[in-house]
Amino acid sequence: MSSSKPTLAVIGGTGTLGSGLAGRWAKAGFPVVIGSRDAAKAAEAARAFPGATGASNADAAKSAEIVILTVPWATHAQIIDEIKPHIAGKLVVDTTVPLVPPKVARVQLPAETSAALAAQRRLGDGVRLVSAFHNVAGHKLQQDIDIDCDVLIFGDEPKDRAIVADLAKAAGLRGVHAGPLANSVAAEALTSVLIGINRNYKVDGAGIRITGIATD
Repeated sequence: MSSSKPTLAVIGGTGTLGSGLAGRWAKAGFPVVIGSRDAAKAAEAARAFPGATGASNADAAKSAEIVILTVPWATHAQIIDEIKPHIAGKLVVDTTVPLVPPKVARVQLPAETSAALAAQRRLGDGVRLVSAFHNVAGHKLQQDIDIDCDVLIFGDEPKDRAIVADLAKAAGLRGVHAGPLANSVAAEALTSVLIGINRNYKVDGAGIRITGIATD
């Protein structure tokens, strides 16, 4: 990533994961635009972060070089359609996990096998899609603490995965290249497994750590 930091649009940035990532990137000096279906709500949320602004989802996507999608599975398709006209040629980072309440601790994958592949099909070939940030607890990102969790990064272009690894590092996390977008199914399914582990062991946001990789 160059010394000139790209503008990041965090779609769904008023939610727990979105606001946690947005706050860390704003603190790291990135221009951040919080996106929401309610532009006024986005503007209110942006006041908590240095230099951040708020806008509608469409306007946020339009203004950014990198778009991070942090929305629930239930609204995933709808919001993709909303921002699609504004993201051609851009890097889109999809964090979505196909959780289906009330049994969110049970793996329930879509027909496309993963939210990432569902997004790719909906967006078409004009968007550079990477999938990441599935297994990190949003409420921990909102706190000024070190987080013992790696970020698995999936994408068909290694250069795009490297950009997202830099974003993970800027958020205080270690990004791990985990192969093509099709592999995203593993991390998406693992989220439900972690939810079950949290419940069974009364853990406040269990994460994952890949062993055997040197820390830079």
